[in-house]
Amino acid sequence: MTNNRNNTTQDVFSVWAPSAERVELLLQDGTTEPQRIAMLADANGWGYAGEPVPRNGDRYAFSLDGGPARPDPRARRQPDGVHGFSEWVSLPASQRGDTEYRPPALAEGIIYELHVGTFTPGGTFDAAAQRIPYLRELGVTHVELMPVASASGARGWGYDGVALYSVWEAYGGPEGLVRFVDRCHAEGLAVILDVVYNHLGPEGNYLAEFGPYFTDAYRTPWGMAVNLDGPDSDEVRRFILDNALMWLGDYDIDALRLDAVHALHDESAVHILEELALEVDALSRSTGRQRLLIAESDLNDPRLVAPREVGGYGLDAQWSDDFHHGVHVALTGETHGYYVGFRGVADLAKSLRDVFIHDGAYSPSRRRRHGRPAGNYPGYRFLAYSQNHDQVGNRAQGERLEHLAGKERAKVAAALTLLSPFVPMLFQGEEWAASAPFQYFTDHGDPDLGRAVREGRRREFRSFGWKPEDVPDPQDRTTFDRSVLDWDEQSHGAHADMLAWYRELIGLRRTEPDLRGCDRETVSVQCDPEAGWLHLRRGCVDVVAALGDGSAEVRLGTRAGERTLLLSSGASIEVTPSVIRFSGPGVVVTKREVLVR
Repeated sequence: MTNNRNNTTQDVFSVWAPSAERVELLLQDGTTEPQRIAMLADANGWGYAGEPVPRNGDRYAFSLDGGPARPDPRARRQPDGVHGFSEWVSLPASQRGDTEYRPPALAEGIIYELHVGTFTPGGTFDAAAQRIPYLRELGVTHVELMPVASASGARGWGYDGVALYSVWEAYGGPEGLVRFVDRCHAEGLAVILDVVYNHLGPEGNYLAEFGPYFTDAYRTPWGMAVNLDGPDSDEVRRFILDNALMWLGDYDIDALRLDAVHALHDESAVHILEELALEVDALSRSTGRQRLLIAESDLNDPRLVAPREVGGYGLDAQWSDDFHHGVHVALTGETHGYYVGFRGVADLAKSLRDVFIHDGAYSPSRRRRHGRPAGNYPGYRFLAYSQNHDQVGNRAQGERLEHLAGKERAKVAAALTLLSPFVPMLFQGEEWAASAPFQYFTDHGDPDLGRAVREGRRREFRSFGWKPEDVPDPQDRTTFDRSVLDWDEQSHGAHADMLAWYRELIGLRRTEPDLRGCDRETVSVQCDPEAGWLHLRRGCVDVVAALGDGSAEVRLGTRAGERTLLLSSGASIEVTPSVIRFSGPGVVVTKREVLVR
């Protein structure tokens, strides 16, 4: 379907349905049975209806071989949910124009990940947009939205999306997303959108009826794998490529976060990620504004960000779970589940220095060697975080780091993240140690599916030692409700103190030249795992952290120059020109003023 932002008279109702011998367009006027119009087919499996010309607001669906009404796989809107008729949408033009806005450089960025439904009590794009000035004042440069493609029900994380071209009505639909992006750009913030191309959700997923969108050659943890390299896969790949270009082009979004790219099984000579990067680069050149691709991957493989000229995929950045795991184990002591084999402070130091902890070494949780060295790629190719939707939400109770490790250790984690040589990413509410957890919630209409999700969730956590009764019911509305942020608590007590700490850290990152970018060449790291301290040096700035409960003494050396205290997390820390003494967890940031002779 050619449903572009600015529709022309040449737009027609169309659908790729090579599996069907007869395709009919169903047009609904709301008062009578839908009008049935036979569609003409071409040699590539596309069906077209020459008449009538689509109009904004038309409700329509397709019938395959006389079967029931099915929504358009490329519909921009599903006003009645993922099972209902689609609506033809012409998006409103941006209020700012394409030439006025330029996104901040990722190398000097600070990303803020949020879930539209729980970020505010309103749970919509418009409600979230009211908080954009706060994020700008905080020092955030990029806002990352968890998936917004239409899924079953009215609430969920977004990773069960089935109408990938449609914007979830619960959030405000296509127009709401346009307004949100415009508001971010007006405040100077870039927008990153999380998209899921490795699988589709289980409810309302009708793609297999239209054509060979899936394959039995591979499996994913979430079900059928997308057909990226089998027979008739060219149009499936086009479905993904056009979707990405729609978000970036029609909605003016600045970057895509590609979910779990390790589950994109593709043996083609040109991998789907490389092809996507080529097309996004072309879009950037044609519009004069750079768009980015950021991968989530557990492969620990720098090929994702390596240039295509040397056999890489040419993506712009990737998430670094190893940094998170190093921080988490060092501060909580947890070593079960996928934390098996992580060594706390020693691994944290390695991640700060080398990016990947598992860079070809044996991984106990996988029971095999894993990864390869990250090489000399700059720090802005990697995102660092101590919390995100996965690492918080994929716990039985959705506990945040402060809930597990306490306030002082959470402050240490924030400092190591925000002052790391990577692009820091925060998760909604962590900057004020939000009391709300972030739990896993769904709203499936099929009761059998809801029960299967509930039982599967409880089985999943056995490797962590969590009891089934500790896992909230994802289908229960209260699981969603307790995950909504309470903005009123920001200004009170420990929450206000944590927010002030984050503001100071962000201020340091943005003003200190040695901290502002992502230069890995100036990084050195020392640590004492037994004493529980770590010393990160970035140019003339020293970040010294104690992660344990006991006392620790860290000698800074005798380099020439005066030392200035930039930041200290607690009164129980003694700072001298050459030694820092801790009586518990804490962090100190100092700067050497080098003497010029």
